[in-house]
Amino acid sequence: MIKNLQYVTSFNSKETKKVMIMEIIHSIFIAAPSGILLIIIWELFSSDPDTTRVWSVVAVMAVMLVIQFFVASRSMVRSNILVYDLSTKLRIKLGNHIQKFSLGFFKQKDPGEIASVVLQDVANFEGIFGHSIGNLASAAFGTVVLSIFLLIYDWRLALCLLAALPLVYPFLRMANYLVSRLGKKQIVARNTVGAKFLEYVQGIRHLKSYSLTGEKYKGLEDSFEDLRRKSIRLEAVPGPFIVTASIVFEIGFVLTVALGLYFLFSHSITIPVLITFLIMGYNLYNPLKVVMVDYLVLRYMNESLSRIIGILEEPTMETGENKLPEHYEIHFNNVSFGYQDKMTLQEINFTVPERSMLALVGHSGSGKTTVASLIARFWDVNTGSISIGGVDIREIDQREFYKLISEVFQDVYLFDDTIYNNIKIGNPDAADHDIYKAMELSQCMEFISELPEGINTKVGEGGSKLSGGQKQRISIARALLKNAPIILLDEATASLDPENEIYIQKAIQELVKSKTVVVIAHKLSTIQNAGQIVVLNEGMVAEKGNHQELLSKNGIYRRMWDIQHQSNGWKVKS
Repeated sequence: MIKNLQYVTSFNSKETKKVMIMEIIHSIFIAAPSGILLIIIWELFSSDPDTTRVWSVVAVMAVMLVIQFFVASRSMVRSNILVYDLSTKLRIKLGNHIQKFSLGFFKQKDPGEIASVVLQDVANFEGIFGHSIGNLASAAFGTVVLSIFLLIYDWRLALCLLAALPLVYPFLRMANYLVSRLGKKQIVARNTVGAKFLEYVQGIRHLKSYSLTGEKYKGLEDSFEDLRRKSIRLEAVPGPFIVTASIVFEIGFVLTVALGLYFLFSHSITIPVLITFLIMGYNLYNPLKVVMVDYLVLRYMNESLSRIIGILEEPTMETGENKLPEHYEIHFNNVSFGYQDKMTLQEINFTVPERSMLALVGHSGSGKTTVASLIARFWDVNTGSISIGGVDIREIDQREFYKLISEVFQDVYLFDDTIYNNIKIGNPDAADHDIYKAMELSQCMEFISELPEGINTKVGEGGSKLSGGQKQRISIARALLKNAPIILLDEATASLDPENEIYIQKAIQELVKSKTVVVIAHKLSTIQNAGQIVVLNEGMVAEKGNHQELLSKNGIYRRMWDIQHQSNGWKVKS
């Protein structure tokens, strides 16, 4: 736990040290008045009490109370500001780190689990550490100050009180083990609830269409029930060990009182010394009882910190050096790639000359989209290399690399914002006239002019308020505005009606002018003029050439071409 806390507090170590010092001073001021009170007790039990001295001590206690209030208010504010600052930096660091992962990471992890780390685990740290930091300081330094006072007055009674500390250790150790074990299970159950709920909401349309909302909700309800059981177990099972530890403290105090009475009756100590231990001895255990409960919560917080640090230590796709290509030829050199244990591409070799078009064709699952994803560096290759302008893409800084590529895929995601802002994502620094030009070239003005709020129309989450064709045109406007030298097209017209397809084809023609283009084609008629066509089959290059060359080979491409032409003549008979 100490190692994890050091990792997190290193984000603002200077302020952490200041807060800890203030908390220590605060804890000393809490403990000190009890020690000063002893001066009054000793004075009152003397044969000739000095009232001036008594009132002077009272005055000192009053001043210390004011100072304690001032220190407490400052330390509380600063500790809260520190914790919120640390949690903010932690979330930002997580966000910056997560965006550098390959898509393979997100395939292995549930989206609900990643969201849980960023939101709930950081919130756990924020809430628990913020409330426990003062108690920890009070327990550590307040106990030390009181122990020193008590050892000065009578070391025998002080040791009797302190003997309870090692006796509670086995109970804390067991509670710690249980919290660690049960906490892991509770966090897994919590993540399962998040994932199930997300799945249920995202699939609600399909569940409704098949009348499965009740049946699928039962699974979600079961996961909530599992979380409830494990949360109760996390609280209830370690609890008795903490209660037992508190009882040990109480027994230790009772034994100290009994020993003190024995020493008093045997004239080994005086009444003021006994009263001192009656007052201060009980106070010795109070901060420790509080911190025992906090310790269990801190152990739970530590599980959250371990998950956070686990994400931050995952390897990213960052580059060791930043080389920039001077031209934009794309070259695949013996590229092999697989998801986990399954190889998707094997020994892929081809070159896309600068300012030319390469089309990828093949049956479903042949690896077309994987090739495009590798060019976009959504994943890194297992073996071989992909280069742009002779530079391995793994040696190009990510921020610079993504300036080189624009993608237009079938599935377009738009943010819940205006059309204007969704297009401006392509180039946040673009001037208004450039944005309007991109909208005109992408045929967006055809439908924007019919909307009541025009370019300021909100598109809804994911673009839910627009049609597929409209979203596709906005996507192309983004790519036009970005003006990247390399364009990746994943058959943007495959699922559109004929009217929208005409608009999109016009927009694409504007987009690919003077660019290096890689297009995934399903309709072979749209790529007849491509400079090069690569036919993929089961993750390997089966054929290469232009349209006429591939037709003359009578291979896979010819069969696909003939099938599509035959299907164009199909008619539905009544």
